[in-house]
Amino acid sequence: MSKHGKVLVAMSGGIDSTVTALMLHEQGYEVVGITMKTWDYASAGTSKKETGCCNLDSFNDARAAAVHHGFPHFILDIRDEFGDFVINNFVDEYLAGRTPNPCVLCNTHIKWRALMKRADAMDCAFIATGHYGRIREENGRGVISKGVDETKDQSYVLWGLEQDVIKRTLLPLGGYRKTEIRQMAFDFGYPELAKKAESYEICFVPDNDYRGFLKRKVEGLEERVDGGNFVLADGTIVGKHKGYPFYTIGQRKGLDIALGRPIFVTEIIPETNTVVLGDEVELNRSEMNVGGINLVKYDQLSEGMEAVVKVRYKDKGTLANLYQGGEGLTKVHFYEQVKGIAPGQSAVFYEGDDVLGGGIIRR
Repeated sequence: MSKHGKVLVAMSGGIDSTVTALMLHEQGYEVVGITMKTWDYASAGTSKKETGCCNLDSFNDARAAAVHHGFPHFILDIRDEFGDFVINNFVDEYLAGRTPNPCVLCNTHIKWRALMKRADAMDCAFIATGHYGRIREENGRGVISKGVDETKDQSYVLWGLEQDVIKRTLLPLGGYRKTEIRQMAFDFGYPELAKKAESYEICFVPDNDYRGFLKRKVEGLEERVDGGNFVLADGTIVGKHKGYPFYTIGQRKGLDIALGRPIFVTEIIPETNTVVLGDEVELNRSEMNVGGINLVKYDQLSEGMEAVVKVRYKDKGTLANLYQGGEGLTKVHFYEQVKGIAPGQSAVFYEGDDVLGGGIIRR
Protein backbone atom coordinates (compact mmCIF):
# COMPACT_ATOMS: atom_id res chain seq x y z
CA MET A 1 0.00 0.00 0.00
CA SER A 2 1.30 3.46 -0.88
CA LYS A 3 2.27 5.98 1.76
CA HIS A 4 0.29 8.93 0.36
CA GLY A 5 -2.39 7.45 -1.90
CA LYS A 6 -2.91 6.88 -5.58
CA VAL A 7 -2.24 9.67 -8.09
CA LEU A 8 -2.89 9.92 -11.83
CA VAL A 9 -0.04 11.87 -13.44
CA ALA A 10 -0.38 13.54 -16.85
CA MET A 11 2.83 12.61 -18.68
CA SER A 12 3.64 14.33 -21.97
CA GLY A 13 7.07 12.74 -22.29
CA GLY A 14 8.78 16.05 -21.53
CA ILE A 15 11.04 16.93 -18.64
CA ASP A 16 8.49 18.58 -16.34
CA SER A 17 5.83 15.87 -16.37
CA THR A 18 8.41 13.08 -16.21
CA VAL A 19 10.13 14.57 -13.16
CA THR A 20 6.68 15.12 -11.60
CA ALA A 21 5.86 11.42 -11.92
CA LEU A 22 9.25 10.24 -10.70
CA MET A 23 9.25 12.68 -7.79
CA LEU A 24 5.82 11.50 -6.58
CA HIS A 25 6.82 7.88 -7.08
CA GLU A 26 9.93 8.44 -4.96
CA GLN A 27 7.84 10.17 -2.27
CA GLY A 28 5.69 7.08 -1.86
CA TYR A 29 2.62 7.80 -3.97
CA GLU A 30 1.11 5.01 -6.04
CA VAL A 31 1.65 6.59 -9.46
CA VAL A 32 -0.35 5.86 -12.60
CA GLY A 33 0.95 7.63 -15.71
CA ILE A 34 -1.36 8.77 -18.47
CA THR A 35 -0.50 10.45 -21.78
CA MET A 36 -3.28 12.31 -23.58
CA LYS A 37 -3.44 12.45 -27.37
CA THR A 38 -5.23 15.69 -28.14
CA TRP A 39 -4.48 16.19 -31.80
CA ASP A 40 -3.57 14.33 -34.96
CA TYR A 41 -1.02 16.32 -36.96
CA ALA A 42 -2.06 14.59 -40.17
CA SER A 43 -5.34 16.52 -39.99
CA ALA A 44 -3.59 19.87 -39.60
CA GLY A 45 -2.82 20.03 -43.30
CA THR A 46 0.82 21.00 -42.78
CA SER A 47 4.04 19.28 -43.73
CA LYS A 48 5.75 19.98 -40.43
CA LYS A 49 6.96 17.00 -38.45
CA GLU A 50 5.08 16.29 -35.23
CA THR A 51 6.57 18.02 -32.20
CA GLY A 52 5.52 18.75 -28.65
CA CYS A 53 3.19 16.55 -26.63
CA CYS A 54 1.22 14.68 -29.29
CA ASN A 55 3.80 12.60 -31.13
CA LEU A 56 4.90 8.99 -30.96
CA ASP A 57 8.35 9.78 -29.56
CA SER A 58 6.80 11.61 -26.61
CA PHE A 59 4.39 8.73 -25.96
CA ASN A 60 7.30 6.29 -26.00
CA ASP A 61 9.40 8.47 -23.69
CA ALA A 62 6.58 8.66 -21.14
CA ARG A 63 5.91 4.93 -21.28
CA ALA A 64 9.62 4.07 -21.00
CA ALA A 65 10.00 6.14 -17.83
CA ALA A 66 6.94 4.48 -16.29
CA VAL A 67 8.07 0.97 -17.17
CA HIS A 68 11.60 1.61 -15.91
CA HIS A 69 10.30 2.77 -12.53
CA GLY A 70 7.64 0.10 -12.22
CA PHE A 71 4.36 1.99 -12.44
CA PRO A 72 1.58 1.61 -15.03
CA HIS A 73 1.12 3.92 -18.00
CA PHE A 74 -1.82 4.43 -20.36
CA ILE A 75 -2.45 6.45 -23.52
CA LEU A 76 -5.76 8.30 -23.60
CA ASP A 77 -7.23 9.46 -26.89
CA ILE A 78 -9.22 12.66 -26.27
CA ARG A 79 -9.12 14.02 -29.83
CA ASP A 80 -12.91 14.13 -30.10
CA GLU A 81 -13.30 15.95 -26.77
CA PHE A 82 -10.51 18.34 -27.68
CA GLY A 83 -11.58 19.11 -31.23
CA ASP A 84 -15.22 19.91 -30.63
CA PHE A 85 -14.53 22.46 -27.92
CA VAL A 86 -11.02 23.90 -28.24
CA ILE A 87 -10.66 24.08 -32.01
CA ASN A 88 -14.20 25.30 -32.68
CA ASN A 89 -13.70 28.00 -30.03
CA PHE A 90 -10.36 28.95 -31.58
CA VAL A 91 -11.95 29.46 -35.00
CA ASP A 92 -15.07 31.18 -33.65
CA GLU A 93 -13.06 33.68 -31.60
CA TYR A 94 -10.94 34.78 -34.55
CA LEU A 95 -14.07 35.12 -36.68
CA ALA A 96 -15.51 37.33 -33.93
CA GLY A 97 -12.45 39.60 -34.12
CA ARG A 98 -10.91 38.34 -30.89
CA THR A 99 -7.59 36.65 -30.03
CA PRO A 100 -8.18 33.34 -28.23
CA ASN A 101 -5.92 31.46 -25.81
CA PRO A 102 -6.64 27.79 -26.63
CA CYS A 103 -4.16 26.42 -24.07
CA VAL A 104 -6.15 27.93 -21.20
CA LEU A 105 -9.39 26.38 -22.44
CA CYS A 106 -7.71 23.04 -23.07
CA ASN A 107 -6.20 22.92 -19.59
CA THR A 108 -9.29 23.89 -17.67
CA HIS A 109 -12.12 22.40 -19.70
CA ILE A 110 -10.59 19.38 -21.42
CA LYS A 111 -7.38 18.03 -19.88
CA TRP A 112 -8.28 18.42 -16.20
CA ARG A 113 -11.81 17.10 -16.66
CA ALA A 114 -10.49 14.17 -18.70
CA LEU A 115 -7.99 13.45 -15.93
CA MET A 116 -10.65 13.68 -13.22
CA LYS A 117 -12.93 11.28 -15.09
CA ARG A 118 -10.16 8.68 -15.47
CA ALA A 119 -8.88 9.27 -11.91
CA ASP A 120 -12.32 8.39 -10.59
CA ALA A 121 -12.45 5.27 -12.78
CA MET A 122 -9.04 4.16 -11.45
CA ASP A 123 -9.75 5.07 -7.79
CA CYS A 124 -7.02 7.73 -7.79
CA ALA A 125 -7.36 10.24 -4.97
CA PHE A 126 -5.26 12.84 -6.81
CA ILE A 127 -4.22 14.05 -10.24
CA ALA A 128 -0.89 15.73 -10.92
CA THR A 129 0.72 17.74 -13.72
CA GLY A 130 4.09 19.32 -14.42
CA HIS A 131 2.83 22.91 -14.25
CA TYR A 132 4.86 25.45 -12.30
CA GLY A 133 2.39 26.62 -9.70
CA ARG A 134 1.43 25.86 -6.12
CA ILE A 135 -1.80 24.72 -4.51
CA ARG A 136 -2.94 24.83 -0.89
CA GLU A 137 -6.23 24.76 0.98
CA GLU A 138 -7.32 27.82 2.94
CA ASN A 139 -10.69 28.54 4.58
CA GLY A 140 -12.15 25.49 2.88
CA ARG A 141 -11.10 26.58 -0.62
CA GLY A 142 -8.35 25.35 -2.91
CA VAL A 143 -6.00 28.22 -3.70
CA ILE A 144 -3.63 28.43 -6.69
CA SER A 145 -0.44 30.45 -6.22
CA LYS A 146 2.49 31.40 -8.42
CA GLY A 147 5.42 29.02 -8.66
CA VAL A 148 8.64 30.14 -6.97
CA ASP A 149 10.34 30.41 -10.37
CA GLU A 150 8.77 33.59 -11.73
CA THR A 151 10.29 32.93 -15.17
CA LYS A 152 8.39 29.62 -15.45
CA ASP A 153 5.25 30.38 -13.41
CA GLN A 154 2.12 28.96 -15.07
CA SER A 155 -0.56 30.03 -12.62
CA TYR A 156 -1.89 32.35 -15.35
CA VAL A 157 -3.14 29.39 -17.42
CA LEU A 158 -4.85 27.70 -14.43
CA TRP A 159 -7.37 30.40 -13.49
CA GLY A 160 -10.26 28.40 -14.93
CA LEU A 161 -9.86 25.37 -12.64
CA GLU A 162 -12.88 24.84 -10.42
CA GLN A 163 -12.79 24.01 -6.73
CA ASP A 164 -13.46 20.27 -7.00
CA VAL A 165 -10.51 19.97 -9.39
CA ILE A 166 -8.11 22.22 -7.48
CA LYS A 167 -8.57 20.29 -4.23
CA ARG A 168 -7.49 17.04 -5.90
CA THR A 169 -4.59 18.46 -7.91
CA LEU A 170 -0.90 18.16 -7.02
CA LEU A 171 1.67 20.51 -8.57
CA PRO A 172 4.98 19.18 -7.25
CA LEU A 173 7.19 21.48 -9.36
CA GLY A 174 5.81 24.74 -7.97
CA GLY A 175 8.37 24.94 -5.20
CA TYR A 176 11.36 24.50 -7.51
CA ARG A 177 13.23 26.44 -10.15
CA LYS A 178 13.62 25.07 -13.65
CA THR A 179 17.36 24.65 -13.15
CA GLU A 180 16.63 22.37 -10.20
CA ILE A 181 14.20 20.30 -12.25
CA ARG A 182 16.81 19.85 -14.98
CA GLN A 183 19.26 18.63 -12.34
CA MET A 184 16.61 16.21 -11.00
CA ALA A 185 16.12 14.78 -14.48
CA PHE A 186 19.85 14.24 -14.71
CA ASP A 187 19.95 12.64 -11.24
CA PHE A 188 17.04 10.33 -12.14
CA GLY A 189 19.11 9.09 -15.05
CA TYR A 190 17.54 11.08 -17.90
CA PRO A 191 20.28 13.43 -19.13
CA GLU A 192 18.57 13.68 -22.54
CA LEU A 193 15.48 15.14 -20.86
CA ALA A 194 17.61 17.67 -19.02
CA LYS A 195 18.71 19.02 -22.42
CA LYS A 196 15.40 18.58 -24.26
CA ALA A 197 14.05 21.72 -25.93
CA GLU A 198 10.62 22.92 -24.90
CA SER A 199 7.77 23.49 -27.33
CA TYR A 200 5.73 26.70 -27.10
CA GLU A 201 3.57 26.10 -30.18
CA ILE A 202 -0.18 25.60 -30.16
CA CYS A 203 -0.38 21.83 -30.65
CA PHE A 204 -2.86 21.97 -33.54
CA VAL A 205 -0.96 24.78 -35.30
CA PRO A 206 2.48 23.11 -35.51
CA ASP A 207 3.87 25.57 -38.05
CA ASN A 208 2.75 28.58 -35.95
CA ASP A 209 0.70 29.81 -38.94
CA TYR A 210 -2.73 30.34 -37.42
CA ARG A 211 -3.85 32.24 -40.52
CA GLY A 212 -3.17 29.21 -42.69
CA PHE A 213 -5.02 27.05 -40.18
CA LEU A 214 -8.09 29.30 -40.34
CA LYS A 215 -8.05 29.23 -44.13
CA ARG A 216 -7.98 25.43 -44.12
CA LYS A 217 -10.72 25.13 -41.49
CA VAL A 218 -13.18 27.69 -42.90
CA GLU A 219 -14.00 27.08 -46.54
CA GLY A 220 -13.95 30.25 -48.62
CA LEU A 221 -12.77 32.43 -45.73
CA GLU A 222 -9.96 34.11 -47.63
CA GLU A 223 -12.20 35.18 -50.49
CA ARG A 224 -14.96 36.25 -48.09
CA VAL A 225 -12.87 38.67 -46.02
CA ASP A 226 -10.17 39.86 -48.44
CA GLY A 227 -10.10 43.54 -49.31
CA GLY A 228 -11.47 45.14 -46.16
CA ASN A 229 -10.35 48.61 -45.14
CA PHE A 230 -7.45 49.67 -42.98
CA VAL A 231 -8.65 52.86 -41.26
CA LEU A 232 -7.34 55.34 -38.73
CA ALA A 233 -9.24 56.20 -35.55
CA ASP A 234 -11.00 59.10 -37.31
CA GLY A 235 -12.28 56.77 -40.05
CA THR A 236 -9.78 57.77 -42.73
CA ILE A 237 -9.20 54.85 -45.11
CA VAL A 238 -5.47 54.25 -45.58
CA GLY A 239 -5.39 50.94 -47.42
CA LYS A 240 -6.80 47.46 -47.96
CA HIS A 241 -6.09 44.38 -45.83
CA LYS A 242 -6.29 40.61 -46.33
CA GLY A 243 -9.18 39.97 -43.94
CA TYR A 244 -9.87 40.96 -40.32
CA PRO A 245 -9.41 37.44 -38.82
CA PHE A 246 -5.77 37.49 -39.88
CA TYR A 247 -4.82 40.38 -37.56
CA THR A 248 -4.45 40.78 -33.80
CA ILE A 249 -4.46 43.74 -31.43
CA GLY A 250 -0.97 45.22 -31.08
CA GLN A 251 0.30 43.71 -34.35
CA ARG A 252 2.91 45.77 -36.12
CA LYS A 253 4.69 43.40 -38.49
CA GLY A 254 3.08 41.91 -41.58
CA LEU A 255 0.62 44.75 -42.19
CA ASP A 256 2.07 45.50 -45.65
CA ILE A 257 1.25 49.17 -45.36
CA ALA A 258 3.60 52.16 -45.13
CA LEU A 259 2.44 55.35 -43.39
CA GLY A 260 5.87 56.82 -42.74
CA ARG A 261 5.87 55.86 -39.05
CA PRO A 262 5.45 52.73 -36.90
CA ILE A 263 1.79 51.71 -36.99
CA PHE A 264 -0.14 49.13 -34.98
CA VAL A 265 -3.50 47.32 -35.04
CA THR A 266 -5.58 49.03 -32.34
CA GLU A 267 -9.06 47.62 -33.02
CA ILE A 268 -10.77 44.94 -35.12
CA ILE A 269 -14.37 45.40 -36.28
CA PRO A 270 -15.63 42.12 -37.78
CA GLU A 271 -19.08 43.47 -38.65
CA THR A 272 -17.59 45.74 -41.32
CA ASN A 273 -14.36 43.79 -42.01
CA THR A 274 -12.42 46.80 -40.74
CA VAL A 275 -9.00 46.90 -39.09
CA VAL A 276 -8.20 50.11 -37.22
CA LEU A 277 -4.59 51.29 -37.15
CA GLY A 278 -2.89 53.79 -34.90
CA ASP A 279 0.25 54.94 -33.15
CA GLU A 280 1.63 52.87 -30.27
CA VAL A 281 0.13 55.24 -27.70
CA GLU A 282 -3.34 54.39 -29.05
CA LEU A 283 -2.92 50.82 -27.73
CA ASN A 284 -3.10 52.16 -24.17
CA ARG A 285 -6.23 51.51 -22.13
CA SER A 286 -7.16 52.36 -18.54
CA GLU A 287 -10.07 49.94 -18.20
CA MET A 288 -11.57 46.77 -19.63
CA ASN A 289 -14.47 44.35 -19.16
CA VAL A 290 -13.91 40.69 -18.27
CA GLY A 291 -16.51 37.93 -18.66
CA GLY A 292 -16.76 34.23 -17.89
CA ILE A 293 -15.32 34.82 -14.43
CA ASN A 294 -14.10 31.88 -12.34
CA LEU A 295 -13.23 32.71 -8.73
CA VAL A 296 -10.48 30.79 -6.99
CA LYS A 297 -9.32 32.20 -3.63
CA TYR A 298 -12.69 33.64 -2.50
CA ASP A 299 -16.27 32.81 -3.39
CA GLN A 300 -16.94 36.46 -4.23
CA LEU A 301 -15.04 39.68 -4.86
CA SER A 302 -15.75 42.80 -2.82
CA GLU A 303 -16.74 45.90 -4.78
CA GLY A 304 -13.67 47.93 -5.68
CA MET A 305 -11.31 45.18 -4.55
CA GLU A 306 -7.67 45.85 -5.37
CA ALA A 307 -5.74 43.29 -7.41
CA VAL A 308 -2.78 42.97 -9.74
CA VAL A 309 -4.19 42.05 -13.15
CA LYS A 310 -2.28 40.25 -15.91
CA VAL A 311 -3.68 40.61 -19.44
CA ARG A 312 -1.33 38.10 -21.10
CA TYR A 313 0.92 35.25 -20.02
CA LYS A 314 4.19 37.22 -19.91
CA ASP A 315 2.58 40.40 -18.56
CA LYS A 316 4.15 41.64 -15.30
CA GLY A 317 0.70 42.69 -14.09
CA THR A 318 -0.81 46.09 -13.27
CA LEU A 319 -2.56 47.25 -10.10
CA ALA A 320 -6.30 47.76 -10.58
CA ASN A 321 -9.69 47.92 -8.86
CA LEU A 322 -12.39 45.37 -9.68
CA TYR A 323 -16.07 46.30 -9.92
CA GLN A 324 -19.24 44.46 -10.84
CA GLY A 325 -20.46 45.47 -14.28
CA GLY A 326 -23.60 44.69 -16.21
CA GLU A 327 -24.39 41.40 -17.97
CA GLY A 328 -22.21 39.38 -15.60
CA LEU A 329 -19.05 41.28 -16.48
CA THR A 330 -16.34 42.46 -14.12
CA LYS A 331 -15.04 45.95 -14.87
CA VAL A 332 -11.33 46.48 -14.32
CA HIS A 333 -10.01 50.01 -13.67
CA PHE A 334 -6.21 50.16 -13.94
CA TYR A 335 -4.07 52.55 -11.89
CA GLU A 336 -1.98 53.22 -15.00
CA GLN A 337 -2.33 52.75 -18.74
CA VAL A 338 -2.00 49.19 -20.04
CA LYS A 339 -0.83 48.48 -23.59
CA GLY A 340 -2.31 46.02 -26.06
CA ILE A 341 -5.37 44.66 -24.24
CA ALA A 342 -6.75 42.04 -26.64
CA PRO A 343 -10.36 40.78 -26.42
CA GLY A 344 -10.35 36.98 -26.21
CA GLN A 345 -7.22 36.74 -24.08
CA SER A 346 -7.32 35.78 -20.40
CA ALA A 347 -7.26 38.35 -17.60
CA VAL A 348 -6.05 36.91 -14.30
CA PHE A 349 -6.44 38.67 -10.94
CA TYR A 350 -3.78 38.26 -8.23
CA GLU A 351 -3.60 39.04 -4.53
CA GLY A 352 0.12 38.79 -3.87
CA ASP A 353 1.11 35.41 -5.29
CA ASP A 354 -2.44 34.00 -5.02
CA VAL A 355 -4.85 33.73 -7.94
CA LEU A 356 -8.11 35.47 -7.03
CA GLY A 357 -9.69 34.33 -10.27
CA GLY A 358 -9.83 35.23 -13.91
CA GLY A 359 -11.91 35.49 -17.04
CA ILE A 360 -11.92 36.36 -20.74
CA ILE A 361 -11.32 39.94 -21.87
CA ARG A 362 -14.31 41.46 -23.66
CA ARG A 363 -14.61 44.66 -25.63
